[in-house]
Amino acid sequence: MPVTTAHLSTARLKTIGFWLLKLLLAALFIFTGGAKLAGLPATVDVFERVGFGQWFRYFAAFLELGGAGLLLWPSTTAFGGLLLMIVSVGAFFAQLVVLHEDIIHTIVMALILGAIVWTHRDQLCMSRP
Repeated sequence: MPVTTAHLSTARLKTIGFWLLKLLLAALFIFTGGAKLAGLPATVDVFERVGFGQWFRYFAAFLELGGAGLLLWPSTTAFGGLLLMIVSVGAFFAQLVVLHEDIIHTIVMALILGAIVWTHRDQLCMSRP
């Protein structure tokens, strides 16, 4: 196999891998945002325990759904990843300080989202040559 073909295959696999990660994360945030909007009892309970009120549940749902959409749109992937990373960091602190539940999933999501943001970091530059 020539070097250019191997390089093409590696680049294609990287692209496919990042799209799969983005699709998986977007689906996860669409599901959780939808659960918050639907008012599932578990989500209502979590936001009651956090103490910010139910308005914050709707705000979090809006951020999750918007971030998922931005993550999937190619020209806004970095912004969506950054927004969802901020949501994950907020969830980390809520889990750690108030809820005293599992924090590992928030760390893993933030790390994956960070890798996506890093890969698309050129989108975050304000000036383009």
